Amino acid sequence: MEQDKQFAVGIDIGGTTTKFGIVNRSGEILWQDRIPSNAHEGVDDFMDDLAAKLKPMIEQVGLNNFAGIGIGAPNGNFYTGTIEYAPNLKWKGIIPIADLMHKKFGLPTKLTNDANAAAQGEMIYGCTKDCKHFITITLGTGVGSGIVIDGKIVLGHDGFAGELGHTIIRPGGRLHKSTKMRGSLEAYASATGVRETAIELLTAHPEEESLLRNYSINELTSETVYECAMLGDNVANRIFDFTGQILGESLANFVMFSSPEVIVLFGGLTKAGDLLMKPTRKHMEANLLPIFQNKVRLIYSELKEADAAILGASALIW
Repeated sequence: MEQDKQFAVGIDIGGTTTKFGIVNRSGEILWQDRIPSNAHEGVDDFMDDLAAKLKPMIEQVGLNNFAGIGIGAPNGNFYTGTIEYAPNLKWKGIIPIADLMHKKFGLPTKLTNDANAAAQGEMIYGCTKDCKHFITITLGTGVGSGIVIDGKIVLGHDGFAGELGHTIIRPGGRLHKSTKMRGSLEAYASATGVRETAIELLTAHPEEESLLRNYSINELTSETVYECAMLGDNVANRIFDFTGQILGESLANFVMFSSPEVIVLFGGLTKAGDLLMKPTRKHMEANLLPIFQNKVRLIYSELKEADAAILGASALIW
């Protein structure tokens, strides 16, 4: 890559919103904006909307100053540059998004899945700059992951390796409504999973008092569980203990698989702080062989959540 090209475009295509921005080599976002991801049935109309906002940003910097466009997207395949059968996007089938971007903007374009983009962002801009062996776990509506071994993102033979959120941690357990699988990590350790745990506990123990009973089923969220836990609610605290247990047991498996130096937790659920971190660390260490114990740093990402998706996508270019 030519060293005089000091800027990259970062695009994060989410299920509801697409965020994009202009990023320099230092990880500073100069301009950013967003558009709805699913406002149109077809990807061509989406591309037109994106171009209407992004092209003026690119022109302001100058096309020749850009090294390329990086995209993070659900079911994004690094090898082919395609989004393949993403369940939360209207565009069905296989979408050649990298090729469409290249033709639209005239810049080299790279694509990967959103969780791998997050790992790339940590490696270039975040808390693992000097680390060659780490795992990122994104704890949001779902559970995403990116695995780095010997300084390289693990992609697998088809570009879809590293779906740790869909590993089965409780065989025959809770139904994951989107995949129809039972007992996956995502069914328990996501924001959605925290809500499901709350409903299960409140239903199983109708006699037990809890601040959570002040909320309707529709009002129960991971945020309301956190607020009640911070007020000392016993049920809410047990929900985080259980979530941390599931996550910690899963992380122990992941540690014994790739022996990372660091595991970076990222996403909305990490706002729970020690409510989640303490039981997670406890159960991770308790389920490790002695040769792995007390070797892995378990930390929260230092990247701003609002910026991380754009930074991670742009990091593909560097």
